[in-house]
Amino acid sequence: MRRILTIIALIQMVLISSSSGQTKPAIYLSGYTFSAKKHDVGVLKTTADVKIKSVSLSGADGAAFKIGKGNILSLRSTTVKPDLKWLDVDITANTSAGELKASYRIVNDLFIHNKVVAHRGAWKNTGASENSIASLQHAIDMGCEGSEFDVHLSSDSVLYVNHDDIIQGLTIEKTPADQLSALKLSNGEALPTLKDYLNTGMQQNRTKLVLEIKASVISPERGIALTRKVMAMVRDMKAEAWVDYISFDYEICKEVLRIAPYAQVAYLKSDKAPAELAADHLTGLDYHFSIMKKNEAWFKEARQNKLSINVWTVNEEPLMDWLLSEQVDYITTNEPELLLKKIKK
Repeated sequence: MRRILTIIALIQMVLISSSSGQTKPAIYLSGYTFSAKKHDVGVLKTTADVKIKSVSLSGADGAAFKIGKGNILSLRSTTVKPDLKWLDVDITANTSAGELKASYRIVNDLFIHNKVVAHRGAWKNTGASENSIASLQHAIDMGCEGSEFDVHLSSDSVLYVNHDDIIQGLTIEKTPADQLSALKLSNGEALPTLKDYLNTGMQQNRTKLVLEIKASVISPERGIALTRKVMAMVRDMKAEAWVDYISFDYEICKEVLRIAPYAQVAYLKSDKAPAELAADHLTGLDYHFSIMKKNEAWFKEARQNKLSINVWTVNEEPLMDWLLSEQVDYITTNEPELLLKKIKK
């Protein structure tokens, strides 16, 4: 039976790769937020060799936006109100490749900037299970800048949130969704799907969702298939404004940027110097504190290359103090309460 499931999974992987791996004409934005002070949202872009001839806006909140010179999407100034969370706009672009359409959720940028990223959500001191919906909600409620979580692909191509590739004796990539959905976490929750997780995170606009795309235990190709499924779901749910990406798999990081060139993408494995990440257009490094201790010059090199700096997993006060003195952008921790107290001081 396991061999049959593995064969089915490989067939599905090939189907995913062949169907979503093609480079087809598309439009996308360079940004997905606005604020009371920043009405420009982003530049409307296309894939290579596709030229935009004209653009029209429609949808529920289409009248709140305008397209200006250089195909910049911006918000009309009369639209911004303090309690406004987001607006939805449909964009139709007449291009050299024909008519291209996309719908976007443009979010009021009230996202917190306090460096605190809750590792697998806020679970250690709250009683929630790691990577549970409850741990995400706790991270949001306590005011973390980000909540980190991990995504795998089931044998029948459903996206699940869990840190390890094995849960309760089952390898996620080799197990179908009906079995995985029947599992219960220690706090009684069902094993969350990525769709459930995004739906919860998108109810607010204060805490970012730091999505780790896990390397495949089956093959590099299946890791790419997972990446494409993740990116398709984020696009379909119009969740771009909330989601930043991280991975230990460098090819996954590059695939994210191939699909979404303006995504925020950081590398986790710590085996590449900052200049190499910048050369491949990654936007940040996300390295273990021990690696940064051995390579303190990388703080300066990262800033010179305009990379964000995140360090994991930092649970002790002396390490927190050191990284705060280095003025890193983010600190990933299992102790978000402790780090929040230090930040407030």
